[in-house]
Amino acid sequence: MPVPFYLCCLAIAFLSFIAWDARWKGWGLPMGTVLVTVTTWYIGDALYNDYAGYELLLGEETLVTAWWQVMWFIIAFGIATPLLHRRMNSKLLPGRSHIMAYLEKQRVRLPQVQRRLDQFAASLFLGWGLLMAIGLVQVKGDVIGLFAPYLSQKADPWARGQIGGGFSAFISLAAYLQLFLTAAIGVLAALACNRKTQMTALAIVFLAMPYYIFDRTRNTMLAAAMPGILAFVLMRLRLGWDGKFIVLLVTFLVMNAWMLVVSSTRDGMNFDIGKAIDTLGTKNSESEHHAGLNMFEELSWIHYLSVTGTYEPNWGQRYFAELVNPIPRGLWQNKPMIGLDYAVARGQAVIGPGGETTATMSTGMIGQGVVNFGPIFGPFASAILMALWVGLLARQDLLGANPGRIVLYGTGLILTFNMGRDITLLVLYPFFFGLILFHGWMYWHKGRNGNKQPRVRSEEEPDRRTRRISPEVAEQD
Repeated sequence: MPVPFYLCCLAIAFLSFIAWDARWKGWGLPMGTVLVTVTTWYIGDALYNDYAGYELLLGEETLVTAWWQVMWFIIAFGIATPLLHRRMNSKLLPGRSHIMAYLEKQRVRLPQVQRRLDQFAASLFLGWGLLMAIGLVQVKGDVIGLFAPYLSQKADPWARGQIGGGFSAFISLAAYLQLFLTAAIGVLAALACNRKTQMTALAIVFLAMPYYIFDRTRNTMLAAAMPGILAFVLMRLRLGWDGKFIVLLVTFLVMNAWMLVVSSTRDGMNFDIGKAIDTLGTKNSESEHHAGLNMFEELSWIHYLSVTGTYEPNWGQRYFAELVNPIPRGLWQNKPMIGLDYAVARGQAVIGPGGETTATMSTGMIGQGVVNFGPIFGPFASAILMALWVGLLARQDLLGANPGRIVLYGTGLILTFNMGRDITLLVLYPFFFGLILFHGWMYWHKGRNGNKQPRVRSEEEPDRRTRRISPEVAEQD
Protein backbone atom coordinates (compact mmCIF):
# COMPACT_ATOMS: atom_id res chain seq x y z
CA MET A 1 0.00 0.00 0.00
CA PRO A 2 1.22 3.56 -0.67
CA VAL A 3 2.23 5.93 2.13
CA PRO A 4 -1.01 8.03 2.08
CA PHE A 5 -3.00 4.87 2.80
CA TYR A 6 -1.22 4.45 6.13
CA LEU A 7 -1.55 8.18 6.85
CA CYS A 8 -5.31 7.85 6.34
CA CYS A 9 -5.40 4.95 8.81
CA LEU A 10 -3.45 6.95 11.40
CA ALA A 11 -5.67 10.01 10.93
CA ILE A 12 -8.84 7.94 11.38
CA ALA A 13 -7.41 6.32 14.53
CA PHE A 14 -6.45 9.72 15.96
CA LEU A 15 -9.85 11.25 15.27
CA SER A 16 -11.56 8.15 16.68
CA PHE A 17 -9.89 8.79 20.05
CA ILE A 18 -11.04 12.41 19.90
CA ALA A 19 -14.59 11.28 19.05
CA TRP A 20 -14.66 8.82 21.95
CA ASP A 21 -13.39 11.49 24.33
CA ALA A 22 -16.23 13.78 23.15
CA ARG A 23 -18.97 11.17 23.46
CA TRP A 24 -20.66 13.04 26.36
CA LYS A 25 -20.65 16.29 24.35
CA GLY A 26 -23.14 15.03 21.78
CA TRP A 27 -20.97 15.09 18.66
CA GLY A 28 -18.57 12.28 19.58
CA LEU A 29 -20.74 9.27 18.68
CA PRO A 30 -21.97 10.57 15.29
CA MET A 31 -18.44 11.68 14.41
CA GLY A 32 -17.22 8.17 15.21
CA THR A 33 -19.97 6.74 12.99
CA VAL A 34 -18.76 8.87 10.06
CA LEU A 35 -15.21 7.64 10.65
CA VAL A 36 -16.43 4.02 10.67
CA THR A 37 -18.24 4.76 7.40
CA VAL A 38 -15.09 6.15 5.77
CA THR A 39 -13.09 3.18 7.06
CA THR A 40 -15.58 0.68 5.63
CA TRP A 41 -16.16 2.21 2.20
CA TYR A 42 -12.58 3.35 1.50
CA ILE A 43 -10.01 1.58 3.71
CA GLY A 44 -12.18 -1.54 3.64
CA ASP A 45 -12.44 -1.41 -0.15
CA ALA A 46 -8.66 -1.53 -0.50
CA LEU A 47 -8.36 -4.48 1.90
CA TYR A 48 -11.49 -6.41 0.90
CA ASN A 49 -11.49 -6.07 -2.87
CA ASP A 50 -8.89 -6.51 -5.61
CA TYR A 51 -6.56 -3.55 -4.96
CA ALA A 52 -3.93 -5.02 -7.25
CA GLY A 53 -6.54 -5.11 -9.99
CA TYR A 54 -7.32 -1.43 -9.38
CA GLU A 55 -3.62 -0.63 -9.74
CA LEU A 56 -3.32 -2.65 -12.93
CA LEU A 57 -6.40 -1.04 -14.48
CA LEU A 58 -6.07 2.58 -13.33
CA GLY A 59 -2.38 2.99 -12.53
CA GLU A 60 -0.54 3.61 -9.27
CA GLU A 61 -0.53 7.40 -9.67
CA THR A 62 -4.32 7.52 -9.88
CA LEU A 63 -4.70 5.46 -6.69
CA VAL A 64 -2.17 7.57 -4.78
CA THR A 65 -4.03 10.74 -5.78
CA ALA A 66 -7.28 9.19 -4.55
CA TRP A 67 -5.70 8.38 -1.17
CA TRP A 68 -4.57 12.00 -0.79
CA GLN A 69 -8.16 13.06 -1.46
CA VAL A 70 -9.36 10.69 1.30
CA MET A 71 -6.71 12.17 3.61
CA TRP A 72 -7.82 15.73 2.83
CA PHE A 73 -11.43 14.79 3.59
CA ILE A 74 -10.48 13.27 6.96
CA ILE A 75 -8.47 16.34 8.00
CA ALA A 76 -11.18 18.79 6.92
CA PHE A 77 -13.89 16.73 8.63
CA GLY A 78 -11.91 16.47 11.87
CA ILE A 79 -11.40 20.24 12.03
CA ALA A 80 -14.89 21.26 10.88
CA THR A 81 -16.97 18.97 13.12
CA PRO A 82 -16.42 20.56 16.57
CA LEU A 83 -16.44 24.05 15.07
CA LEU A 84 -19.76 23.62 13.27
CA HIS A 85 -21.26 21.81 16.26
CA ARG A 86 -20.54 24.78 18.51
CA ARG A 87 -22.02 27.11 15.91
CA MET A 88 -25.15 25.05 15.21
CA ASN A 89 -25.91 24.08 18.82
CA SER A 90 -24.57 27.09 20.70
CA LYS A 91 -27.80 27.53 22.72
CA LEU A 92 -27.59 23.93 23.93
CA LEU A 93 -24.05 24.25 25.29
CA PRO A 94 -22.66 23.15 27.60
CA GLY A 95 -24.97 20.19 27.20
CA ARG A 96 -24.54 16.55 28.15
CA SER A 97 -25.35 13.58 25.94
CA HIS A 98 -28.71 12.04 26.79
CA ILE A 99 -27.84 9.03 24.62
CA MET A 100 -24.84 8.26 26.82
CA ALA A 101 -27.08 8.61 29.89
CA TYR A 102 -29.50 6.12 28.32
CA LEU A 103 -26.60 3.78 27.52
CA GLU A 104 -24.65 3.89 30.76
CA LYS A 105 -27.30 4.74 33.36
CA GLN A 106 -30.37 2.92 32.01
CA ARG A 107 -32.37 6.18 32.05
CA VAL A 108 -34.74 4.76 29.47
CA ARG A 109 -36.48 2.81 32.25
CA LEU A 110 -37.48 5.94 34.17
CA PRO A 111 -41.30 6.32 34.49
CA GLN A 112 -41.36 9.79 32.93
CA VAL A 113 -39.37 8.55 29.93
CA GLN A 114 -41.70 5.59 29.48
CA ARG A 115 -44.77 7.87 29.62
CA ARG A 116 -43.42 9.95 26.76
CA LEU A 117 -42.62 6.79 24.79
CA ASP A 118 -46.22 5.61 25.23
CA GLN A 119 -47.53 8.96 23.99
CA PHE A 120 -45.24 8.93 20.96
CA ALA A 121 -46.07 5.29 20.24
CA ALA A 122 -49.80 5.97 19.87
CA SER A 123 -49.14 8.48 17.09
CA LEU A 124 -46.69 6.17 15.31
CA PHE A 125 -49.12 3.23 15.43
CA LEU A 126 -51.89 5.38 13.96
CA GLY A 127 -49.62 6.73 11.22
CA TRP A 128 -48.41 3.26 10.25
CA GLY A 129 -51.96 1.89 10.17
CA LEU A 130 -53.20 4.68 7.88
CA LEU A 131 -50.22 4.29 5.55
CA MET A 132 -50.67 0.53 5.30
CA ALA A 133 -54.37 0.99 4.52
CA ILE A 134 -53.33 3.08 1.52
CA GLY A 135 -50.69 0.48 0.65
CA LEU A 136 -53.25 -2.32 0.62
CA VAL A 137 -55.39 -0.32 -1.78
CA GLN A 138 -52.34 0.17 -4.00
CA VAL A 139 -51.59 -3.59 -4.14
CA LYS A 140 -55.27 -4.48 -4.59
CA GLY A 141 -55.61 -6.20 -1.24
CA ASP A 142 -52.55 -8.45 -1.54
CA VAL A 143 -52.06 -8.86 2.22
CA ILE A 144 -49.61 -11.79 1.87
CA GLY A 145 -47.43 -9.98 -0.66
CA LEU A 146 -47.23 -6.86 1.51
CA PHE A 147 -46.82 -8.36 4.98
CA ALA A 148 -45.53 -11.92 4.35
CA PRO A 149 -43.42 -11.92 1.18
CA TYR A 150 -41.64 -15.04 2.44
CA LEU A 151 -44.84 -16.94 1.59
CA SER A 152 -45.40 -15.40 -1.82
CA GLN A 153 -43.93 -12.69 -4.03
CA LYS A 154 -43.34 -9.24 -2.60
CA ALA A 155 -46.03 -6.66 -3.40
CA ASP A 156 -44.66 -3.12 -3.63
CA PRO A 157 -47.32 -0.42 -3.26
CA TRP A 158 -44.81 2.36 -3.98
CA ALA A 159 -43.15 1.04 -7.18
CA ARG A 160 -42.09 3.66 -9.74
CA GLY A 161 -39.64 4.08 -12.62
CA GLN A 162 -36.01 5.20 -12.47
CA ILE A 163 -37.11 8.73 -13.40
CA GLY A 164 -40.37 9.82 -11.84
CA GLY A 165 -43.05 11.70 -13.67
CA GLY A 166 -45.98 13.87 -12.68
CA PHE A 167 -46.44 13.68 -8.94
CA SER A 168 -44.65 10.38 -8.36
CA ALA A 169 -42.74 12.24 -5.63
CA PHE A 170 -45.71 11.53 -3.36
CA ILE A 171 -45.27 7.80 -4.04
CA SER A 172 -41.64 8.15 -2.95
CA LEU A 173 -42.76 10.10 0.12
CA ALA A 174 -44.98 7.21 1.18
CA ALA A 175 -42.08 4.76 0.76
CA TYR A 176 -39.77 6.87 2.94
CA LEU A 177 -42.48 7.34 5.57
CA GLN A 178 -43.00 3.59 5.68
CA LEU A 179 -39.28 3.06 6.21
CA PHE A 180 -39.09 5.62 9.02
CA LEU A 181 -42.20 4.31 10.77
CA THR A 182 -40.91 0.74 10.60
CA ALA A 183 -37.55 1.72 12.10
CA ALA A 184 -39.19 3.94 14.72
CA ILE A 185 -41.62 1.24 15.86
CA GLY A 186 -38.70 -1.18 16.05
CA VAL A 187 -37.04 1.17 18.53
CA LEU A 188 -40.28 1.40 20.52
CA ALA A 189 -40.53 -2.39 20.64
CA ALA A 190 -37.00 -2.48 22.07
CA LEU A 191 -37.42 0.26 24.69
CA ALA A 192 -41.06 0.23 25.83
CA CYS A 193 -41.75 -1.22 29.28
CA ASN A 194 -45.52 -0.81 29.03
CA ARG A 195 -46.79 -4.28 28.09
CA LYS A 196 -49.51 -3.01 25.76
CA THR A 197 -47.17 -0.64 23.91
CA GLN A 198 -44.47 -3.29 23.64
CA MET A 199 -46.74 -6.04 22.32
CA THR A 200 -48.39 -3.72 19.79
CA ALA A 201 -44.99 -2.58 18.56
CA LEU A 202 -43.73 -6.17 18.28
CA ALA A 203 -46.83 -7.18 16.29
CA ILE A 204 -46.26 -4.31 13.86
CA VAL A 205 -42.58 -5.19 13.55
CA PHE A 206 -43.55 -8.78 12.70
CA LEU A 207 -45.80 -7.48 9.93
CA ALA A 208 -43.65 -4.59 8.68
CA MET A 209 -40.07 -5.91 8.77
CA PRO A 210 -40.34 -8.73 6.17
CA TYR A 211 -41.06 -6.09 3.51
CA TYR A 212 -37.41 -5.00 3.93
CA ILE A 213 -35.67 -8.18 5.08
CA PHE A 214 -36.92 -10.16 2.06
CA ASP A 215 -35.94 -7.50 -0.42
CA ARG A 216 -32.93 -6.89 -2.67
CA THR A 217 -31.90 -3.50 -1.23
CA ARG A 218 -29.39 -3.87 1.56
CA ASN A 219 -29.33 -0.22 2.68
CA THR A 220 -33.07 -0.27 3.49
CA MET A 221 -32.62 -3.52 5.41
CA LEU A 222 -30.07 -1.79 7.64
CA ALA A 223 -32.16 1.37 7.98
CA ALA A 224 -35.28 -0.59 8.98
CA ALA A 225 -33.79 -3.23 11.28
CA MET A 226 -30.65 -1.83 12.91
CA PRO A 227 -32.09 1.09 14.98
CA GLY A 228 -34.32 -1.31 16.91
CA ILE A 229 -31.59 -3.93 17.30
CA LEU A 230 -29.07 -1.39 18.59
CA ALA A 231 -31.64 0.17 20.93
CA PHE A 232 -32.43 -3.23 22.44
CA VAL A 233 -28.84 -4.40 22.84
CA LEU A 234 -27.33 -1.12 24.04
CA MET A 235 -30.15 0.41 26.08
CA ARG A 236 -32.38 -2.44 27.25
CA LEU A 237 -30.40 -5.66 27.44
CA ARG A 238 -29.11 -6.29 30.97
CA LEU A 239 -25.59 -7.42 30.07
CA GLY A 240 -22.13 -5.99 30.55
CA TRP A 241 -20.33 -4.40 27.63
CA ASP A 242 -18.57 -7.69 26.87
CA GLY A 243 -21.90 -9.50 26.59
CA LYS A 244 -23.39 -6.75 24.45
CA PHE A 245 -20.40 -6.88 22.13
CA ILE A 246 -20.87 -10.64 21.66
CA VAL A 247 -24.59 -10.17 20.89
CA LEU A 248 -23.79 -7.45 18.35
CA LEU A 249 -21.07 -9.60 16.78
CA VAL A 250 -23.48 -12.52 16.33
CA THR A 251 -26.08 -10.14 14.90
CA PHE A 252 -23.52 -8.78 12.45
CA LEU A 253 -22.52 -12.28 11.31
CA VAL A 254 -26.16 -13.28 10.76
CA MET A 255 -26.97 -10.12 8.80
CA ASN A 256 -23.74 -10.42 6.82
CA ALA A 257 -24.65 -13.98 5.82
CA TRP A 258 -28.16 -12.94 4.79
CA MET A 259 -26.88 -10.00 2.72
CA LEU A 260 -24.49 -12.33 0.91
CA VAL A 261 -27.49 -14.49 0.07
CA VAL A 262 -29.34 -11.43 -1.21
CA SER A 263 -26.36 -10.37 -3.33
CA SER A 264 -26.09 -13.77 -4.99
CA THR A 265 -29.81 -14.25 -5.71
CA ARG A 266 -30.78 -10.98 -7.35
CA ASP A 267 -32.69 -11.21 -10.59
CA GLY A 268 -33.39 -7.84 -12.17
CA MET A 269 -35.57 -5.91 -9.74
CA ASN A 270 -36.96 -9.05 -8.09
CA PHE A 271 -35.72 -11.18 -5.23
CA ASP A 272 -36.59 -14.87 -5.32
CA ILE A 273 -37.12 -15.82 -1.66
CA GLY A 274 -37.29 -19.54 -2.33
CA LYS A 275 -34.01 -19.41 -4.20
CA ALA A 276 -32.48 -17.43 -1.35
CA ILE A 277 -33.47 -20.04 1.21
CA ASP A 278 -32.02 -22.80 -1.01
CA THR A 279 -28.79 -20.81 -1.31
CA LEU A 280 -28.32 -20.86 2.47
CA GLY A 281 -27.19 -24.44 2.16
CA THR A 282 -24.80 -23.94 -0.74
CA LYS A 283 -21.42 -22.30 -1.16
CA ASN A 284 -20.12 -20.50 -4.20
CA SER A 285 -17.65 -17.74 -4.81
CA GLU A 286 -20.30 -15.18 -5.69
CA SER A 287 -22.25 -15.70 -2.46
CA GLU A 288 -19.11 -15.33 -0.33
CA HIS A 289 -18.17 -11.84 -1.49
CA HIS A 290 -20.07 -8.57 -1.10
CA ALA A 291 -20.50 -6.43 -4.21
CA GLY A 292 -20.71 -2.66 -4.00
CA LEU A 293 -18.16 -2.00 -1.21
CA ASN A 294 -15.97 -0.20 -3.73
CA MET A 295 -16.17 3.53 -3.13
CA PHE A 296 -12.38 3.93 -3.21
CA GLU A 297 -12.46 2.36 -6.65
CA GLU A 298 -15.10 4.89 -7.75
CA LEU A 299 -13.03 7.75 -6.33
CA SER A 300 -10.10 6.51 -8.40
CA TRP A 301 -12.29 6.21 -11.49
CA ILE A 302 -13.48 9.81 -11.04
CA HIS A 303 -9.88 11.04 -11.04
CA TYR A 304 -8.98 8.83 -14.01
CA LEU A 305 -11.97 9.98 -16.08
CA SER A 306 -11.22 13.61 -15.23
CA VAL A 307 -7.57 13.30 -16.27
CA THR A 308 -8.48 11.61 -19.55
CA GLY A 309 -11.15 14.24 -20.30
CA THR A 310 -14.03 11.76 -20.26
CA TYR A 311 -15.72 13.47 -17.32
CA GLU A 312 -15.46 16.96 -15.84
CA PRO A 313 -16.61 18.35 -12.48
CA ASN A 314 -20.08 19.88 -12.79
CA TRP A 315 -19.39 22.67 -10.24
CA GLY A 316 -22.22 22.00 -7.86
CA GLN A 317 -24.86 20.80 -10.32
CA ARG A 318 -25.02 17.36 -8.71
CA TYR A 319 -25.48 18.85 -5.23
CA PHE A 320 -28.11 21.22 -6.65
CA ALA A 321 -29.97 18.26 -8.16
CA GLU A 322 -29.92 16.60 -4.74
CA LEU A 323 -31.21 19.77 -3.08
CA VAL A 324 -34.18 20.24 -5.43
CA ASN A 325 -35.07 16.55 -5.53
CA PRO A 326 -38.12 17.03 -3.23
CA ILE A 327 -39.83 19.19 -5.88
CA PRO A 328 -42.27 16.96 -7.82
CA ARG A 329 -41.45 16.61 -11.50
CA GLY A 330 -45.07 17.53 -12.17
CA LEU A 331 -44.20 21.05 -10.99
CA TRP A 332 -40.77 21.14 -12.63
CA GLN A 333 -40.70 18.99 -15.73
CA ASN A 334 -37.00 19.59 -16.46
CA LYS A 335 -35.83 19.08 -12.89
CA PRO A 336 -32.16 18.02 -13.02
CA MET A 337 -31.44 14.32 -12.70
CA ILE A 338 -29.07 12.89 -10.11
CA GLY A 339 -25.87 11.26 -11.28
CA LEU A 340 -26.96 9.79 -14.60
CA ASP A 341 -24.20 11.73 -16.40
CA TYR A 342 -21.57 9.93 -14.32
CA ALA A 343 -23.22 6.57 -14.98
CA VAL A 344 -22.92 7.24 -18.71
CA ALA A 345 -19.25 8.24 -18.30
CA ARG A 346 -18.66 4.92 -16.51
CA GLY A 347 -20.06 3.00 -19.47
CA GLN A 348 -23.77 2.60 -18.70
CA ALA A 349 -26.03 2.79 -21.75
CA VAL A 350 -28.89 5.27 -22.09
CA ILE A 351 -32.07 3.20 -22.46
CA GLY A 352 -34.92 5.71 -22.15
CA PRO A 353 -36.10 9.03 -23.58
CA GLY A 354 -35.75 10.70 -20.20
CA GLY A 355 -32.08 9.74 -19.88
CA GLU A 356 -32.63 6.47 -18.01
CA THR A 357 -29.54 4.26 -17.86
CA THR A 358 -29.04 0.53 -17.51
CA ALA A 359 -27.81 1.14 -13.95
CA THR A 360 -27.02 4.05 -11.66
CA MET A 361 -23.51 4.47 -10.27
CA SER A 362 -22.71 5.67 -6.76
CA THR A 363 -19.75 8.04 -6.53
CA GLY A 364 -19.14 7.64 -2.79
CA MET A 365 -19.20 10.14 0.07
CA ILE A 366 -15.88 11.71 -0.97
CA GLY A 367 -16.16 11.08 -4.71
CA GLN A 368 -19.46 12.96 -4.81
CA GLY A 369 -17.66 16.10 -3.66
CA VAL A 370 -14.97 15.59 -6.33
CA VAL A 371 -17.65 15.15 -9.00
CA ASN A 372 -19.10 18.51 -7.92
CA PHE A 373 -16.07 20.66 -7.19
CA GLY A 374 -12.93 18.85 -8.35
CA PRO A 375 -10.02 17.21 -6.48
CA ILE A 376 -9.18 20.15 -4.17
CA PHE A 377 -12.49 21.71 -3.16
CA GLY A 378 -14.50 18.49 -3.58
CA PRO A 379 -13.28 16.54 -0.51
CA PHE A 380 -13.60 19.73 1.55
CA ALA A 381 -17.24 20.18 0.44
CA SER A 382 -18.05 16.58 1.40
CA ALA A 383 -16.36 17.06 4.78
CA ILE A 384 -18.43 20.17 5.52
CA LEU A 385 -21.67 18.37 4.64
CA MET A 386 -20.80 15.45 6.93
CA ALA A 387 -19.80 17.83 9.74
CA LEU A 388 -23.20 19.54 9.39
CA TRP A 389 -24.86 16.13 9.59
CA VAL A 390 -22.93 15.34 12.78
CA GLY A 391 -24.11 18.67 14.24
CA LEU A 392 -27.73 17.82 13.39
CA LEU A 393 -27.49 14.41 15.07
CA ALA A 394 -25.76 15.99 18.09
CA ARG A 395 -28.74 18.32 18.37
CA GLN A 396 -31.10 15.35 18.64
CA ASP A 397 -28.88 13.95 21.38
CA LEU A 398 -28.67 17.17 23.41
CA LEU A 399 -32.47 17.48 23.19
CA GLY A 400 -32.88 13.79 23.97
CA ALA A 401 -34.72 14.29 27.25
CA ASN A 402 -37.71 13.81 24.96
CA PRO A 403 -37.53 10.09 24.08
CA GLY A 404 -38.91 10.78 20.60
CA ARG A 405 -35.47 12.15 19.83
CA ILE A 406 -34.00 8.70 20.46
CA VAL A 407 -35.89 7.38 17.44
CA LEU A 408 -34.62 10.19 15.22
CA TYR A 409 -31.08 9.85 16.52
CA GLY A 410 -30.98 6.07 16.04
CA THR A 411 -32.42 6.30 12.53
CA GLY A 412 -29.96 9.03 11.56
CA LEU A 413 -27.00 7.16 12.99
CA ILE A 414 -27.75 4.08 10.88
CA LEU A 415 -28.40 6.15 7.75
CA THR A 416 -24.93 7.67 8.19
CA PHE A 417 -23.40 4.37 7.10
CA ASN A 418 -25.54 4.35 3.95
CA MET A 419 -24.17 7.80 3.07
CA GLY A 420 -20.85 6.10 2.38
CA ARG A 421 -22.19 5.51 -1.13
CA ASP A 422 -23.53 9.06 -1.62
CA ILE A 423 -24.54 12.06 0.52
CA THR A 424 -28.07 12.20 -0.75
CA LEU A 425 -31.60 12.98 0.36
CA LEU A 426 -32.56 9.67 -1.23
CA VAL A 427 -30.86 8.11 1.82
CA LEU A 428 -31.81 10.76 4.37
CA TYR A 429 -35.50 11.22 3.53
CA PRO A 430 -36.63 8.80 6.29
CA PHE A 431 -34.83 10.96 8.87
CA PHE A 432 -36.08 14.31 7.60
CA PHE A 433 -39.65 13.15 7.12
CA GLY A 434 -39.47 11.67 10.60
CA LEU A 435 -38.18 15.00 11.92
CA ILE A 436 -41.14 16.79 10.32
CA LEU A 437 -43.57 14.27 11.82
CA PHE A 438 -41.93 14.63 15.22
CA HIS A 439 -42.25 18.43 15.23
CA GLY A 440 -45.86 18.09 14.07
CA TRP A 441 -46.51 15.69 16.94
CA MET A 442 -44.83 18.08 19.40
CA TYR A 443 -46.92 21.00 18.16
CA TRP A 444 -50.14 18.99 18.42
CA HIS A 445 -49.27 17.59 21.84
CA LYS A 446 -48.35 20.96 23.29
CA GLY A 447 -51.57 22.52 21.99
CA ARG A 448 -53.59 19.65 23.38
CA ASN A 449 -52.04 19.98 26.84
CA GLY A 450 -51.87 23.77 26.93
CA ASN A 451 -48.05 23.75 27.08
CA LYS A 452 -48.17 22.35 30.62
CA GLN A 453 -46.39 19.05 30.15
CA PRO A 454 -43.97 18.17 32.94
CA ARG A 455 -40.34 18.51 32.09
CA VAL A 456 -38.21 15.39 31.71
CA ARG A 457 -34.82 16.24 33.20
CA SER A 458 -31.63 14.25 32.79
CA GLU A 459 -29.67 13.16 35.83
CA GLU A 460 -26.77 15.45 34.91
CA GLU A 461 -28.92 18.57 34.49
CA PRO A 462 -29.41 20.90 37.47
CA ASP A 463 -32.88 21.83 38.63
CA ARG A 464 -34.47 24.46 36.43
CA ARG A 465 -34.80 26.83 39.39
CA THR A 466 -30.99 27.05 39.68
CA ARG A 467 -30.15 28.18 36.16
CA ARG A 468 -31.60 29.76 33.05
CA ILE A 469 -32.85 27.35 30.38
CA SER A 470 -32.77 28.31 26.70
CA PRO A 471 -35.92 27.74 24.62
CA GLU A 472 -34.27 24.86 22.73
CA VAL A 473 -33.29 22.99 25.87
CA ALA A 474 -36.76 23.58 27.32
CA GLU A 475 -38.36 22.05 24.24
CA GLN A 476 -40.02 19.35 26.35
CA ASP A 477 -41.78 21.79 28.72
